[in-house]
Amino acid sequence: MASPLSLPIHLHFSRSTRLNQRTLSLAPPSPKPFKAPTFNTKPTQIPPICDRLLRLIPRASIGEAETDAGETAEPGERTVGEDSAAFDLGQQKMKSWVYFGAILGAVLFALDVLWIDPSTGFGTAFVEAVGGLSDSHEVTLLLLVLIFATVHSGLASLRASGEKLIGERAFRVLFAGSSLPLAVSTIVYFINHRYDGTQLWQVQSVPGIHQFVWISSFISFLFLYPSTFNLLEVAAVDKPELHMWETGIIRITRHPQMVGQVLWCVAHTIWIGNSVAIAASIGLIGHHLFGVWNGDRRLSLRYGEAFDVLKSRTSVLPFAAILDGRQKLPKDYYKEFIRLPYLTITFLTLGAYLAQPLIQAASYRLHW
Repeated sequence: MASPLSLPIHLHFSRSTRLNQRTLSLAPPSPKPFKAPTFNTKPTQIPPICDRLLRLIPRASIGEAETDAGETAEPGERTVGEDSAAFDLGQQKMKSWVYFGAILGAVLFALDVLWIDPSTGFGTAFVEAVGGLSDSHEVTLLLLVLIFATVHSGLASLRASGEKLIGERAFRVLFAGSSLPLAVSTIVYFINHRYDGTQLWQVQSVPGIHQFVWISSFISFLFLYPSTFNLLEVAAVDKPELHMWETGIIRITRHPQMVGQVLWCVAHTIWIGNSVAIAASIGLIGHHLFGVWNGDRRLSLRYGEAFDVLKSRTSVLPFAAILDGRQKLPKDYYKEFIRLPYLTITFLTLGAYLAQPLIQAASYRLHW
């Protein structure tokens, strides 16, 4: 209630009917009826900005508090998945990354001693055993891909029961320790024998082909590795989880690894143009197509109706959900790609391209 001293003074001149002169009256304005304040008579309305922040807290995968993962679809809809590639440098613990570096070094050392080094490892004996089943490089490569795919996808399918049995971190060690040596053997064999097949076409001298292959391969790596958004989980420093991403590259395709593998295989098959490249492409694409079905199955078992909602908003074919209107892009969707994990993949891809001569030389020394 206003203080009487603060009331404005109204100067009112009126002509008196009896004295026929002007009189000055000092009168306050007519006071408005006083209304007593009331408290908690109705639920408090949360401002929109606070509501967005509250909805953000359980959605951020690693930090990035500025990104609202709830604003991903039509107004009134909220995301059911996680904000992919979110990374807040300020929330990272130095100790965790020291552990990551130590674990990575230990894994690479063990991989070299137990598998790669011909004098101590089992890799050479394994590749020779598989190669002894056929004189065909194409068949050997397909067998290597098949063995890797069986172990990799098989353990992924057993993840839920395996984690209950031995724990999340122990199962991640088992998964990586089984898959990584087989992947290295397959990659090295492909590098060493990629030009040993029957030549079917030769287009390397055609103008523009090199640029097309390079750009396609570069883009493929941006699709291939979104599953490694949280490297601390990959190394089992953080507790591994089965994530259901929804933003970023998942808006384009629900299975970016499959799309990236197809891009890579198409580009390299065009460039190499022989039967070994075709065999490798058949094996790798077949493995990733199985991964599409298996991945959806596992997410459906883990997340139930939430995954059904995500599935209705996304597509396997790139851009299909966007073109038919099921995926509504926010105005600032491009910000979901300007993040440290994507930048890291970009620099690592460029580094791998520049290091190709070193990678090939190291591969040739193994004689697999």
